[in-house]
Amino acid sequence: MGRAERGFPPVVDARIDTLILGSFPSVASLGKAQYYGHPQNHFWRLLGAVIAEPLAEMDYPQRLRALLGHHVGLWDVIGTCKRDGSLDSSIRNPRHNDFDRVTRTAKKLRRVCFNGKTAGRMEPLFMEWGYETLVLPSSSPANTMRFEEKLKQWRKIKAC
Repeated sequence: MGRAERGFPPVVDARIDTLILGSFPSVASLGKAQYYGHPQNHFWRLLGAVIAEPLAEMDYPQRLRALLGHHVGLWDVIGTCKRDGSLDSSIRNPRHNDFDRVTRTAKKLRRVCFNGKTAGRMEPLFMEWGYETLVLPSSSPANTMRFEEKLKQWRKIKAC
């Protein structure tokens, strides 16, 4: 089993009303030090279509500014873990992030969306805390659902 890896800090500010939670960054994302850094991950295309911004064409800092400008935050449910490769099924010894870090800053947060089933396991907790929740199909290239089908589900982010 690989060494313990640490994820990224949250991308949040006081204006966000929606938080998108992934599971844990892929090897490619960790290597680039960027959320959803794998070139075949659909995240930036999907969310760009939802908020009507060309996120996939922007550089990384612009992407993050655009998300915050649309009141959308980004983080992962797992803060540290051991994993060989990038598959969620390979995650061992996960330690979850402390969501108080986000809720102390994001007082307007009302909706938490989960990018895939692994992250979606946290949905009951967020429902209990009173947030609207939505589990989305994973944007990962390991999820073979067609882009158009993923996008139909992802569009529900704005419908909530």
